[in-house]
Amino acid sequence: MAENPLVVVQVPEFIEDSLKYDTKYRRTVKWDVEKGDFVLDGANRMVECSGEEGFMIWCLKIVQTERYACLAYPKEIGAELEAALGEDKEKIVESMVERTITDALKVNPRTESVSHFSFTWDADEMHCSFLVKGMDWDKAFQITL
Repeated sequence: MAENPLVVVQVPEFIEDSLKYDTKYRRTVKWDVEKGDFVLDGANRMVECSGEEGFMIWCLKIVQTERYACLAYPKEIGAELEAALGEDKEKIVESMVERTITDALKVNPRTESVSHFSFTWDADEMHCSFLVKGMDWDKAFQITL
């Protein structure tokens, strides 16, 4: 009598990814926003900063990054400021900028709130400032664009 040609394979148990995100602020490499490069010490080594400072730098970089402009970033990263600034009416621009910045920053689970937007206009140039509060922070910090 011939053996059964079917092989029985045990399927491993599926382990679900955790739905809880890491919200700790971990040390990271310091970034110089003005230069657009990492901060180096006298020996040309990258300087570290606290996780809180790293989060603040991340927030500024995210709102300065145009969504869909860099193929290396997933679609959730960046703000759609170009589309917002293309509108004709100031109030519409302000509303769209507020929405896209809030959406961009809320991608990070460490962002508790984005609030207190203020806009000033100088001819066709818009200046925007707002407050960002990280999870478990006592105070918010201000970002100005």
